[in-house]
Amino acid sequence: MNAIAYLEEAKAVFRAVPFLSRIHSEEEYQAALTIVEDLIDDFDNNTALIERLTDAIEEWENTSETFAEFNAGVQSQDAVDMLRFLMDQHGLGVADLPEIGSKSLVSKILNRRGRDLTRRHIEALSKRFGVSPALFFTR
Repeated sequence: MNAIAYLEEAKAVFRAVPFLSRIHSEEEYQAALTIVEDLIDDFDNNTALIERLTDAIEEWENTSETFAEFNAGVQSQDAVDMLRFLMDQHGLGVADLPEIGSKSLVSKILNRRGRDLTRRHIEALSKRFGVSPALFFTR
């Protein structure tokens, strides 16, 4: 197949599924989420399409008015707030974080009593929860 044929096929795909390049509405956003859910079952064969769709989804979530309040709240969080959020999401208590240390130390950090998360803590927590260390830094 020559370059012109590839270009024509690409144009046809983007006409059929315009939100591959950019999501423009809540309906397209929901459709993109649904497609990713369907494709994930055969991730190895759908990697490129999944990555393209998740990029479009991420851009929509970062710029849509629908997520503006949520995004503003996330951006105002500091490391302790993020740790509290992750603990809540995973149903964890102060005794469930050996990455940080003792219950006493975790409590001091959560109550902002003179102790902060260290780089080592953040690296270990990021690995445990599968998140970027950047989430722990105030924006």
